[in-house]
Amino acid sequence: MILVGVMAAAIWGLGMLTGAPTRARWTMLAVLLGAVMLEQVLLPAGHPLREATGHDVRFWLLLVGFAAVVWAYRAGLGTLRNRARVPDAVPEQGGFSEPELERYARHIMLREVGGPGQARLKGARVLVVGAGGLGSPALLYLAGAGVGTIGVIDDDTVDASNLQRQVIHGEDRLGLPKVQSAVQALAALNRHVTLRPYNRRLTDEIAADLIDDYDLVLDGSDNFATRYLLNAACAKAGKPLVAAAITQWEGQISVYDPAHGTPCYQCVFPEAPAAGLVPTCAEAGVIGPLPGVLGAMMALEAIKVITGAGETLAGRLLIYDALDADTRVMRLKRRPDCPICGAAA
Repeated sequence: MILVGVMAAAIWGLGMLTGAPTRARWTMLAVLLGAVMLEQVLLPAGHPLREATGHDVRFWLLLVGFAAVVWAYRAGLGTLRNRARVPDAVPEQGGFSEPELERYARHIMLREVGGPGQARLKGARVLVVGAGGLGSPALLYLAGAGVGTIGVIDDDTVDASNLQRQVIHGEDRLGLPKVQSAVQALAALNRHVTLRPYNRRLTDEIAADLIDDYDLVLDGSDNFATRYLLNAACAKAGKPLVAAAITQWEGQISVYDPAHGTPCYQCVFPEAPAAGLVPTCAEAGVIGPLPGVLGAMMALEAIKVITGAGETLAGRLLIYDALDADTRVMRLKRRPDCPICGAAA
């Protein structure tokens, strides 16, 4: 039995060192367990190998049964947790026209989305803050996915320097407010989506009322003041916040949802860095496709929150280093003294 434990630890450790996917490591452990059970059945009693691996196959059967019960419990708990995160956004009628069914067929075929998930997307209301580098791909994929109502707030205009990465805009819309440019692109992409442009800056005076009209918020802003303002407003309203940030070659993304037990943005980043410590894209530059990667991930996380598919990045921070093609995921914890979602908040 000790021998089996050593072999299992070696398989798992070697998989971690080589970067093998978790599923592949579990598969190798299952193969090892199957081999042990097989030799327990085939080898005669008293055989040295059988003695070294637990004597009796019934022990391993009990172990497998116990593991199955634990797995089923965790899977069920995860399903309930995901359902609790889903905004109450299923339309009462939930019907789709023939063009919509054809458009969303690839979603409906997915077991994790299906017709009910697509109905949730159709009934969902998502606010995107910023129609720049992160907001551009997020907006395009949300509209393409069939999110029923999409709001976008930004007070900037389209500049030639934006076109290297802000793929929702074009040369023919230089000088146009970004929200108007974005709405034109989204309307051309999907006529079944309701679009709400807000050509203004997000301020403390309007944040609460604006967010109250949406189920989910995506933060594609480029400054810490807006990020902290948005985090506080979403936490107070109990709305999930998908937030990402980029600079030069690196980006990060997480889902902040303290209403369902996860940390908020200020738990992870208690204070804004000193001026100049984190330069903006205008000051330090940014590689063009990077906001596309993170913006698409924002849309994907939003779709998972809405449909309940899979596991979101709630409680985890994903850091993507495009220069070295490296991705890391960090576990996050709530801070009891957080002024936004802590015990004294």
